[in-house]
Parts: sequence; structure tokens; C-alpha cells
Amino acid sequence: MVSPEVLSEEGNPPFSHVPVLSQPVIAALQPQPGGRYLDATVGGAGHSRLILQAVPTGEIKLVAIDRDGAALAAAQERLAAFSDRVSFWRGNFAEYAPGSLKFDGILADLGVSSAHLDQAERGFSFRQSASLDMRMDQRQALTAAEIVNHWEEKALADTFYQYGEERLSRRIARRIVEQRPFQTTVELADAIAYSVPAKYRHGRIHPATRVFQALRIAVNQELAGLETFLAKAPDWLRPGGRLVVISFHSLEDRIVKHTLRGDERIQVITKKPIVATSAEISENPRSRSAKLRIGERKPPE
Repeated sequence: MVSPEVLSEEGNPPFSHVPVLSQPVIAALQPQPGGRYLDATVGGAGHSRLILQAVPTGEIKLVAIDRDGAALAAAQERLAAFSDRVSFWRGNFAEYAPGSLKFDGILADLGVSSAHLDQAERGFSFRQSASLDMRMDQRQALTAAEIVNHWEEKALADTFYQYGEERLSRRIARRIVEQRPFQTTVELADAIAYSVPAKYRHGRIHPATRVFQALRIAVNQELAGLETFLAKAPDWLRPGGRLVVISFHSLEDRIVKHTLRGDERIQVITKKPIVATSAEISENPRSRSAKLRIGERKPPE
């Protein structure tokens, strides 16, 4: 997952998608004629387009899923030229059920998209004032406002520490409880900034960055969803099929690394994660923190 400082500078239109680590992704998936592929987090469809284009004959099928309705609509528009080869499903990848369908490759590009951060009304970023929302799926009830304004102080502190790795979590939670209710992202960010020592207010990242990350993870149950997805995904693969996961935060990468290593169904292909080259980082700053790991479905015993 990437902080707002990394992503929101780009000024991209809604759900535009510069696919991160695109060459390693295609090399890992090895799209073949007759293959079936799953993009579990289609977003702006950048990776999906590359997968479909990798087999010029058109003998390839792809399922694209996303929990965000706006992202899925954008993907449908951008993949319109491949409409006979793509099917779409809206929902959390942890809840997807392909039935008897088996895939030759599955891709999950984790974290929050630049589009989410650039659209102020979604409430993911504190660069512009907006309601405290942070829902990737706007059909769900839980919002960041509910957490900030109603959770107990200890629950807030634990969330900030576990999901944001925020060392000053208890101090920040105490200030939030004292000053709530909060209506906007900027109000909350300002309260966080003034709850920490002055030397932290002028560091490399805004003092609210880790708290906002933690709130987003909690609202969307991202880590629990990732664990469920990784437990299910190997059964969706044909023998020799590849599971390719891109993470943007140590919490995510740790789950991916240990889950792949501990799964008897999977042969780990990447002993160390694949990272972006300096050239890609220069062109696409989002790729700076990206880590790609690959697992391959073993043949049944």
C-alpha cells in the first residue's frame, strides 16, 4: 500500500492505470493461446490490457474483478475492444467463487490506486478536505468516520499500531477521542499533526500518513481479505498455473511471502521479490515500493 505522498502527485484522471512492473508480470504469467486468466484487482485495467494483448490471435479469456463499481466501469470501457474475451465481476476478491473454472494465471495488484487518492470525495487522502469515507466498495456500511468517531480509544490505538505501524498510536488515539467528532479528512489530519511532537510535523511524510493507511485497511478489511484470497487462489489454478501478487507495504508483503512459502500446493518461484528498475521508478513513482512475488501450482500428488 502506498502513502498519499507517493501517489497523489500524478494528477491522473479517474482510474487511469500505469501498470506497475508490467514486464515482470507478463513474464511471470506467460500468457498462452487458449489460456484463462484472472485479474483479481482490475482497477484501471492496465495489466488486463497487457495480458490480453500478449496473445495477438485473441485465443485467450480473462475474468476481471474489482470491489469498486467506478473502477469496474472504467475497466469495462477500456477493455471494450476485448469484450468477447472478458467477463467482469464486482466484489471482494476474497469472496470470488469461480466454480469449476480453472485459470492459467492469477494476478492481484494490491493496495490503493492513485485514482482513489486523487478523487477527494472518496476520503482516502488528506490533501483536500472531504468526508471521512475510505470505502473501496461504497455499498458497505462501515466508513472511516464511524471508526474515528465511535470506536473506543484502545481499539483506535491498536488499529493505528497494527495496520499503520504508528509508534505514537496511543497518543494519537487519545487526542482523537478528546476532540471528536470529526467530519473531514483535513480536520482529522490536523488533529493528528498537533498530537505528536513538533519534530515529527516536518518530517519526510505527514504525521497523519500512517493513521490514514491504518484506517483504510480497517475500513476495507484489506489484510483479512488478502489472507482469505491467498488461501483460496491456489485451488483456482491449473497445475503449472501462476499466482502473481504485487504488494506495496511490508504488512502485505509479509503475508504474501509467508503464505506462499507455507502452502504445500504452491512452488515458490521468487525467492526474493521482484522490484522496479530505476528507470521505471523515474517514469512511475508508484512503483518505488512495489514487490512482486510468484507462486506456481504444483501438480496433484
